[in-house]
Amino acid sequence: MTTSTRGTAKIPAVLVLEDGRIFRGRAYGAVGETFGEAVFSTGMTGYQETLTDPSYHRQVVVMTAPHVGNTGVNDEDPESARIWVAGYVVRDPARIPSNWRSRRSLDEELAKQGVVGISGIDTRALTRHLRERGAMRVGIFSGHSLPDEGTMLAEVRQAPEMTGADLSVEVATKETYVVPAIGPDGGAVPIGAAKFTVAAIDLGIKGMTPHRMAERGIEVHVLPATATAEDVYAVNPDGVFFSNGPGDPSTADHPVAVMREVLSRKTPLFGICFGNQILGRALGFGTYKLKYGHRGINQPVQDRTTGKVEVTAHNHGFAVDAPLDRATDTPYGRVEVSHVCLNDDVVEGLQLLDQPAFSVQYHPEAAAGPHDAAYLFDRFVSLMEGQRA
Repeated sequence: MTTSTRGTAKIPAVLVLEDGRIFRGRAYGAVGETFGEAVFSTGMTGYQETLTDPSYHRQVVVMTAPHVGNTGVNDEDPESARIWVAGYVVRDPARIPSNWRSRRSLDEELAKQGVVGISGIDTRALTRHLRERGAMRVGIFSGHSLPDEGTMLAEVRQAPEMTGADLSVEVATKETYVVPAIGPDGGAVPIGAAKFTVAAIDLGIKGMTPHRMAERGIEVHVLPATATAEDVYAVNPDGVFFSNGPGDPSTADHPVAVMREVLSRKTPLFGICFGNQILGRALGFGTYKLKYGHRGINQPVQDRTTGKVEVTAHNHGFAVDAPLDRATDTPYGRVEVSHVCLNDDVVEGLQLLDQPAFSVQYHPEAAAGPHDAAYLFDRFVSLMEGQRA
């Protein structure tokens, strides 16, 4: 339960971790209480894209950058129709936003959308705690009259865990929609006249992702997470895309079944983030929960097919368990790990060697984030061109 309140800077707030660690600060955004999984993001910029990324559903995001909100909130950068984070934690919020595109302050937007936050705490200490102990459940409580510490801790420990959570249907579109291809003149190409058609399974897709494909002459049909293989092929796709999204990939049996049908038909396939984990499961690999995950826009990844190192945007708490030192035989041909995180050797990409399918664990759409991985959309186009030829 939350209530939007202006002028919350003097209202006390408390952050309670499930292991009993407590941080005290001031209310930021809406006043009330919220629960989720405590995770930290290392991005220095792009907080608006982070907040509106559906992959953050049911997560309380701790910003490691100390000063947040200085560019305010605009109407151009959201990646979806709403803020998805369960809660927001910052150290030093901007008192006055300063940017020519700003329409309102970040705390006003959080309050408007009912997002409970906390400011004025030592986010460095909190981040170090999460790195040492791992991501865990958390609660933020704000207001002039708060429960006692024991009551708050008990409520946090009753909140659902991220392990075993099936969340993609909660954030995905309910109805299919089409993002038209963009022509050389910058205008929309008439439906049905694009160079390629892609069926994109929405597991928590960001708005910039189909836009990046549209920029390359692709007409994108965005389908609900519940779409069947028949729904996918009803649009006569040249390629199939599986998006990012929240939750535990071990629960995603339906998307895995759909992907296996796509692999059986050898349709060009591209997956990112949750889509990478879905491909891993479809090929027979397991998935596991990372201790504290990768979140931010500054994660180093090596493309092992080229040797190039990229700075990439991440948001994942689970990973694929696949061998790094050899190719693996699967029912759909050989597969190898194509990308790896240079911080911890986590699998960051998979590539089939005998048919046109690949995936990466990070975000190549650069919203927010670097443009190092934009070539992956071109690689997808090349697969569809090769299949057509």
